[in-house]
Amino acid sequence: MGIFNGLKINNKIIAVSLAVFAFFRAGSVQAFCPVCTLAVGAGVGLSRYLGIDDTISGLWIGGLTVSMIMWTLNWLDKKNIHFKGQKIITILSFYLLIVASLYWTGILGHPLNMLWGMDRLLLGILAGSLVFWGTGWWYFRLKARNEGRAHFPFQKVAMPVGALLIFSLIFYFLIR
Repeated sequence: MGIFNGLKINNKIIAVSLAVFAFFRAGSVQAFCPVCTLAVGAGVGLSRYLGIDDTISGLWIGGLTVSMIMWTLNWLDKKNIHFKGQKIITILSFYLLIVASLYWTGILGHPLNMLWGMDRLLLGILAGSLVFWGTGWWYFRLKARNEGRAHFPFQKVAMPVGALLIFSLIFYFLIR
């Protein structure tokens, strides 16, 4: 089941095209690096393509959302664009756009797609956002305690993506 079922477009071509586009559009290393964002984006596309539960897909959507929010906030800061409520407006805008588009397309809000009284995809998005943000925050704390250096190569990528993988396994076994 693909995103563009009504159109005769190969989902693999779309996924690869989006990944290549995102790779070439990525700027310098920011709050979450481009490799990390690409890994999360690939996880979202692959999980939907393989028919993996919406809770697990939501974890990756939440992680990607946090990454995009941080990129946007860093971009605004780099361009010296500041306005009152910038962080909260940016955060709410991203989540509103994502949740509204998922709801209007019928992906979010189906009464039979619930877990613990909440839509599976929305639950995953919230959990994934918290996990991704939390491990990103933890990375920066660990780095600060290590004289501004990572403890191992690609730690900035490994921590958030690794945490999403671990939580994907946890949710897989919980909902199985």
